[in-house]
Amino acid sequence: MLHYIRLGIASTAVAVALTAAPAANALSAPDSAEAKNASAVVTIRYDDSRAAGWEAAIAAGVASWNSNVDNVKLVEAPPGTRAEIQIVATSGWPQATLGPVRPGGRAQVQLGQQAVTDGHDKTRIAAHELGHNLGLPDTKPGPCSQLMSGSSAGTSCKNAVPDAAEQARVERAYAGGAASRTPADGRMLVDAR
Repeated sequence: MLHYIRLGIASTAVAVALTAAPAANALSAPDSAEAKNASAVVTIRYDDSRAAGWEAAIAAGVASWNSNVDNVKLVEAPPGTRAEIQIVATSGWPQATLGPVRPGGRAQVQLGQQAVTDGHDKTRIAAHELGHNLGLPDTKPGPCSQLMSGSSAGTSCKNAVPDAAEQARVERAYAGGAASRTPADGRMLVDAR
């Protein structure tokens, strides 16, 4: 009887070891997939040192994009380093370069005070203009649920989150770890009424 118990314990240990081995390999597989995905993330740097008064709105707009798309990340450029996106405060209407901007490329966002004076939300403005840099055109007129509907959604609209279609379009533009092979459009899109 003791012999059968030992055999049972030994076979259970072997079964556990054999079961655990694939599980360990399965656990390492996502890690390597995550590493591959992490290396496919395109980092775009921005400089907002000339956008006084917009810092909180820019940070919130950047956070909105960074939490809603996986393969491109916007990061603030350290002082004195080159940034792909230059963000400045102006007195006019907001406008931005139509991208998608690539690493090493150049784009601009002008955060216009006129839209704020007319009652538009600063965070929505910042997120919307960054959307242009990431390759999204305006979708005017459009509902508040579409970030790229911009001012056509009205002054009561505070939505600064890209909808699923906008997220997917940016994901496609930056698929494979690089910005779209199509060069950035380069036009300045003015977001006036």
